[in-house]
Order: sequence, then structure tokens, then C-alpha cells
Amino acid sequence: MTQTEVWTIGRLLTWTTDYLRKKGSETSRLDAEVLLAHARQCQRIELYTAFNEEPDETIKAAFREMVVRRAEGTPVAYLVGHKEFYSLDFRVNSDCLVPRPETEHLVVSALDASKAIAKSRGLSSDLKNIPLKIADVCTGSGCIAVTIAKHLPKASIAASDVSKEALKIAEVNAAQHSVHDRVAFFAGDLLAAIPADLGPFDLILSNPPYVSNSEYEQLSKGVRDHEPKQALVSGPTGLEISKRLISQASERLLDGGYLIIETSPMLAKQLAENFSEAGGWVIQPTVKDLQGHARIVIARRNISVE
Repeated sequence: MTQTEVWTIGRLLTWTTDYLRKKGSETSRLDAEVLLAHARQCQRIELYTAFNEEPDETIKAAFREMVVRRAEGTPVAYLVGHKEFYSLDFRVNSDCLVPRPETEHLVVSALDASKAIAKSRGLSSDLKNIPLKIADVCTGSGCIAVTIAKHLPKASIAASDVSKEALKIAEVNAAQHSVHDRVAFFAGDLLAAIPADLGPFDLILSNPPYVSNSEYEQLSKGVRDHEPKQALVSGPTGLEISKRLISQASERLLDGGYLIIETSPMLAKQLAENFSEAGGWVIQPTVKDLQGHARIVIARRNISVE
């Protein structure tokens, strides 16, 4: 950028988009828009009505600093402090994973399962009137628990995570979306962190760590250098935590309840087999993400099934 050139909003977006693309960003235009809107403290759409305006030096300086950090791999969500998930805005920082679009399929699956449970009990399938007990394991930012609470206003939710720092963010998000009275957070390992008297549960949901040790080394530098490793890596195979959750859930679910787990497309078939090997589960069709990859493994608890 030379001093003689006028750096309008339009020109800043064009230059930054090209710069971030060369640095490896697959969403360079979106990155540029989100960062500039944040620096300008406006909505992204407002950038397009101000294309020919030149931001003041304070805005440009803040924008440049974020662009440099983004080029170094820092996720945009960490730079601006929030991320949209299922049409809701969530606070995030480096203590929790950035919510991803794939995880929205877990929410959809949970809402569908809620309707199925209501129907099996002869209740209305209106989401606003289904009273359920739900656990969200490895809650991170709380995006799953909070989103479910928003769509199931009569549900009570217990959410756990091993990271006390992540739970602080989750609590902020619950308060921000006015569901803090129905979502309780617990620090500790999987379902063991949740008091027994809060169950048994109708639904247990989880987006657990499912990256293997070797796969972790192949992740993008932006993920490895900035997102919390303990929220990503499960162990040698990537299935260690999910398998422990299956075992714990068998004791904490009502008969006919659902365990819904997000996993890697490479592990979905094996995870479904883990359910079968455990016994007492009826495997549901695996849900694919928008790229057609197997992503959400669902099983219904039925203690009469061998």
C-alpha cells in the first residue's frame, strides 16, 4: 500500500482478498469482509453501501493488524471474538474450538430425534412443547447446548467439558442467549462430570475430539497453532473418547433415548460398528454433511436388543 493511493473500502477488500488467497485462505473474500466490518464496527452488508469511502487511520490500522494475524493462520473467529452457528452468534476465543458448519447437522439430528421421542410417547411433536432431559458432552463454546435450548424451550440441559476455560465462554454464551437458567455446566470428563441425579437423559449429544495423533500432524497450521489440541485429539485411533462415551451413555440414557456423535468421515463406519459391538443399541442412518461425507452417527438405546 503506497501513501499516494486512496484506500477506499472497496479497494481494501479487493487487495486483502487477493493477499489472503495467496497466503492460503480458502475463504479470503469472506475473511476480508468480516475483518473490515469488525474494524469499522458495522455489519458486513454496510460495506457495500460505503464502497467508495476511505476509512480513517484508526480503522485501517486495526484492519491491517488483523489481516497480518489472519495471514499467519489465526482463525477469523478468534480475531473478531465471535462466530455464527445455526443463525446464532457465539463468543469464542482460543480456549474453545471455532464452531463449524458440519456441527449444525448434529443439531438438526438432535431436533429430529426429539420429535421421534415425543411421537413415541404420544406427545405433541411441536419443539416448543417437548420436555426433555439432554446432555451435551465436550460442549466447548456451548454452541450445541445453547442452540438446543433455544429450540427446545422446555428442555433442561447438562453440559460438560474438561476445560474450565472453555466453560467460562460457554456460560457467557448461555447468558447472552438467555438460556442460562436451563443449561447447567460441569467441569470434568464426559458424563462422569454430570451429577447422576440430573439424569437419566433422553438425548446425549457430543462433538468430541476425534482426530488421531498422526492425523493431527496433517491438520492445517492455522488449526494446529491456534485451536486447543485437547479439544481435537482423541488418541492413536481417533475413536478413544467416542468409545468411552458409548460405554458411559449406556448407563445414563433412558430406554429409547438417543446418543448422537459427530465424527470424522473416515471413522463413521467404525464408530457405528463400535455401537453394534457394545450391544443394546439400534443404529440409525448416518447423517452426511453438505459435502456428502458421513458425519453424524446416531444410535437409539434399547436394552432389549442383543
